[in-house]
Amino acid sequence: MVVKRRFRQVFTSLKEHSRVSYAKIATIGGFCDLDLIVVKATSPDDLPLPDRYVHELLKIFSVSASSFRAFSLSFTRRFGKTHCWRVALKCLVLLHRLLRSLPDDSPFRSEILWTRSNGLLSLYPCHFLDDSSSASEDYTMFIRSYARLLDEVLDCLSIESKEAEEDEVLESLPDKMKEVGRMLEVLPQLQSIIDRVMDCRPTGASTRSFLVQSATKHIIRDSFICYTTFRKEIVMILDNLFQIPYRSSIAAFGIYKKAALQANQLSEFYDWCKFAGLCGSYEYPFIDRIPQIQVYALENFLNGMWQLTESSSSPASLLTSTMESPLSSTEDDSDKQLVIWEKVEENAFPRKLVKDEEEEPLLQWDVVDNGNWEDLLEASIGPCKASRNNLFYHSNGYGNNMGEYGQGEEANGWQMQLYNPYASNPFYQPQT
Repeated sequence: MVVKRRFRQVFTSLKEHSRVSYAKIATIGGFCDLDLIVVKATSPDDLPLPDRYVHELLKIFSVSASSFRAFSLSFTRRFGKTHCWRVALKCLVLLHRLLRSLPDDSPFRSEILWTRSNGLLSLYPCHFLDDSSSASEDYTMFIRSYARLLDEVLDCLSIESKEAEEDEVLESLPDKMKEVGRMLEVLPQLQSIIDRVMDCRPTGASTRSFLVQSATKHIIRDSFICYTTFRKEIVMILDNLFQIPYRSSIAAFGIYKKAALQANQLSEFYDWCKFAGLCGSYEYPFIDRIPQIQVYALENFLNGMWQLTESSSSPASLLTSTMESPLSSTEDDSDKQLVIWEKVEENAFPRKLVKDEEEEPLLQWDVVDNGNWEDLLEASIGPCKASRNNLFYHSNGYGNNMGEYGQGEEANGWQMQLYNPYASNPFYQPQT
């Protein structure tokens, strides 16, 4: 078994070195095409990817439109046939640097997506298997993780291209709502890219390789930009949380909840990178930790503002059957309708919104524009001093005291009833 593995290592090394030698000889003889450039750029040595080959490819792309398709096919052949981790890693670094260097409207990205959609290029699942080293498992795992990261980046690019096509359809919507809707599509993809970045943590013998360390630095530096963009855009989503439709608010809460967990994981990953000496300590962005109590507060606040009921429920059962949390339910809510409270009268029951009204904004609440939504979240989990049957919001705010709901006089006879999330939410787990 050892002899067979050693034979594969020698054979792979000879094959890769012969390809590079042929490419160099052909270049000296006057033959120069993209295949030869890609082979020379991805030589099986321990030197990083030379910058001159990246600049040479960019120069060719600027003068020849057909070179994009030729490069995508050359890259597919080179990456798909090799069993040397050095060659595969340099192929991925080359693709990564070209994606970063070329503008958004370049045909390069569409050609790579075309190659992937036609089954010629497979980054995930990646079928690469190293046969050139004794620690093949460590290098194979890193190559596959890196390839999956680039596949996620291509997915994000495809989403952006689809959004550009849908802009004409959404012209009737306000600019702010269009931007919020776009970010609700992009932010989950950014979170997925951050997850893939953390999966690219080298292990075993690969941590000592200079090539792997150099590629990891490229990955980490791009993650700085990705996280900074995510942190800025999630603030915009939260600022407009009360103006977006119900389903969008649930999607925004899911993003916010995952961001709280992801921030802790990303902080640990960056600590490991700093300890390994990857990039300078001054380059790392500040990780905005989200306290778990804020996640609970936002969940309880949204649960208190919205209730779901079966479309066939009778008025007598509405008060007891609408306490299920929309944020924790896993059932299909296509046959359910939203319930809001109308003017408080004796024996009054909530009315059902018709299907056309389901996509109305989450809240039509003037106090949100004047106050701080963080204060509202803190109030939603604060101790409630009112009696169990007298939990009401006033239309002009929260009464005389944030903790004394329903203690003041009615404002114009309009009130909104809330349930106690600690008593009625079967999915709630108090923090220990």
